[in-house]
Amino acid sequence: MVISSKKSPLMSVLLSSLSDKLLFELEEIYKDIHANPELSMQEHRTASIAASWLKRHGFEVTEKVGGTGVVGLLHNGDGPTVMLRADMDALPIQEITGLPYASQATGTDRFGQPTAIAHSCGHDMHVAWLMGVTRILAENRSAWRGAVMAIFQPGEETAQGARAMIADGMVKRFPKPDIMLAQHVMPLSAGEIGWRAGTILSAGDSWEVTMYGRGAHGSMPQKSIDPVVMAAAAVMRLQGVVSREVAMTDSAVVTVGTLRAGSSDNVIPDHAMLRLNIRTFKEQVRGRVLAAVKRILEAEAAASGAPKGPAFSVLSEYPVTRNDEAATQTVVAALERHFGTERVHEVQPATASEDFGLFGSAWGVPVVFWVVGGIDPATFAAAEVTGKVDALPANHAPDFAPVIHPTLRTGIEAMLAAASAWLAPDALKA
Repeated sequence: MVISSKKSPLMSVLLSSLSDKLLFELEEIYKDIHANPELSMQEHRTASIAASWLKRHGFEVTEKVGGTGVVGLLHNGDGPTVMLRADMDALPIQEITGLPYASQATGTDRFGQPTAIAHSCGHDMHVAWLMGVTRILAENRSAWRGAVMAIFQPGEETAQGARAMIADGMVKRFPKPDIMLAQHVMPLSAGEIGWRAGTILSAGDSWEVTMYGRGAHGSMPQKSIDPVVMAAAAVMRLQGVVSREVAMTDSAVVTVGTLRAGSSDNVIPDHAMLRLNIRTFKEQVRGRVLAAVKRILEAEAAASGAPKGPAFSVLSEYPVTRNDEAATQTVVAALERHFGTERVHEVQPATASEDFGLFGSAWGVPVVFWVVGGIDPATFAAAEVTGKVDALPANHAPDFAPVIHPTLRTGIEAMLAAASAWLAPDALKA
């Protein structure tokens, strides 16, 4: 890969440490973490790998922050404090990539159910990126000034991790950053960077809803109040929330990811359980959609003559991820200077959700979040020609896994370039 001639003087120094040897070491670590994924708030092995790495490279390390979170601090003279974050958790998914380092791991999810586990969102790549960045910054302390706070965060997939770290006194225990930076691998062409000022990711709400009926023998439906029919009718009715209650100039997603009832073909159960996921960009739309979902579920129960109304519980809540306008422009300028404008593109807001912004809210500090492509460039280009980009494996799909090269190098360079915009002494900003 040709490194841009537009790179800053500090980047020239830093990239001298991004050797083929380091990339090979990080690739092996990435494959190891990919093959040994851990579910949200269970990332003990991954956290240990990250903590050991940071200690080896001179960081002050605090482990078990918010459960399995790791915070590493590297003080290097007067200057801004830059927080760099990587999430560590995997998903309850059976991987079908066929990769030689594919996960065969199993475990127990947060609902107490046995499950396969896979890094089908790319957090293993995020860990490898941040490990590479921290080592390079540690090896080149003579070239920059300030402090680096490296965060290896648990529980992003369940919106537990950032809240747990904050609840564990993170704001009081560690220095206040001047800027918070994070990035995510996404189904874009590998080597490409996507950014957006303002809103970049949606809010996300997940509920578990239990609908109650009356059980009976399968041959005597007249004696029952069938929660399966009740839940099925509700699922179909919920499809009208977005199409009929959200303006075309707004957007929302309502997904029923789980519908579970009964265990026998000839027994009508007494309850059914649904797990729903709602994504929105505007608070007003969020309120309207959540109210509509609750109204429909309660109305279906009433229409069925249910003995009592549905029980609702919140599984997760993600805020809208909003990038600070001025800080985003600083990051974009640094990325374009390093990669060139042909590889750095403005993207539309995505309906994915993140808890990274909670750190910014807790500290009152600007955040910038951007995305890095992970799809083989030739594969992506062919999909564009045939109009089948949406058919490519994406995050949370069982066949999703980013190509290691050039994704690994690109993510390391991108985070270094962004951090350098704050860490570079005046003499190295020219």
